[in-house]
Amino acid sequence: MVSLPEELQARESAARQWVEELEAEAVELAVRLERAREDLSRLEITRETVAQVLAELSAAEAEPDVAAEDVPEANETSVPHGVGVMMVPPWREGLVVAVLPDVYRDIVEVIADAPGPLQAKQIVPRIGLPTTTGKIEGTRGKLKRLVERGWLDEDAPGQFALARRGPGAGRSNSR
Repeated sequence: MVSLPEELQARESAARQWVEELEAEAVELAVRLERAREDLSRLEITRETVAQVLAELSAAEAEPDVAAEDVPEANETSVPHGVGVMMVPPWREGLVVAVLPDVYRDIVEVIADAPGPLQAKQIVPRIGLPTTTGKIEGTRGKLKRLVERGWLDEDAPGQFALARRGPGAGRSNSR
């Protein structure tokens, strides 16, 4: 016959194992959810951009007497926001960090203040996010986007630093 304390200990052990398994599943689901949200965001932006371009083309066809120089360029706005606008513009000479959305600006500023390259898991707490797998993966995606657009460099896998030709080249602080 099993004693009551032994039975309680066995049940506690089984419950602890179940909790650990569920926590592992929750972490995996959080990562998958973050990736799905990023995919959805890219698709929404693409759809909105296409709709805007088609609307502008239709308007230009309807008003043939509008001169080409009267149509504003997509990259003329200093602070991009709104429907169909690329939220992280490609870096070019003279473009400042202030044009980036807040979280991207925070990431660039943290990297600018760092003495060397940083990993996503080091950046997450410095921008005020909890150090969960989902937040780290989301931040890694943002870092990769900043690399693609010329704001950052990834010299070694997972090691992010300011782009040598990018904002603050030769300076330790982006401000």
